[in-house]
Amino acid sequence: MQIRKALDSDLTDVLKVEKLAFGEDDEAQLVDNLLKDETAKPLLSLLAFENDKAVGHILFTRAQLSEQIDGKDVSVALLAPLAVLPKAQNKGVGGKLIQTGLEQLSESFVELVFVLGHPGYYPKHGFTPAGCLGLDAPYPIPVKDAGAWMVQALCPDIIGNVKAKVICANALDKPEYWQE
Repeated sequence: MQIRKALDSDLTDVLKVEKLAFGEDDEAQLVDNLLKDETAKPLLSLLAFENDKAVGHILFTRAQLSEQIDGKDVSVALLAPLAVLPKAQNKGVGGKLIQTGLEQLSESFVELVFVLGHPGYYPKHGFTPAGCLGLDAPYPIPVKDAGAWMVQALCPDIIGNVKAKVICANALDKPEYWQE
């Protein structure tokens, strides 16, 4: 498997993976909107390939916290979405996309990465519930889904030093995206 940054010329592959992975157009439309959204940049879009065919995609977009730590802004990214073609699922593609993305974000000095996702999957990749740490989603998460709002620190000693709300890119700033 090869993972690389998605190029502008890969847009068809990116959107195809999103449509096929989710079985609908909604995620593909969201990704298309995020890729065009200036408030989402800088962003990191990665594609996974098997035999020269795109089988997975992950997108990290810029986000902000409503509060600073010691008078400084915290560098934040939001993982949304992660898509893997059904035929390539349960083969480690998603995990490798997450790992590669987190490594590249860390090298770019991103300090916190958030995700609203399956609480049985993302903890395997280092994510922990965020709400109980005082790090709130852009919109309230229903109590039954509180464990789906997660964070991973890419630098030491940052969690626990701030209580804040995440401010996401304009394309994600809709309540319907925050229901797990």
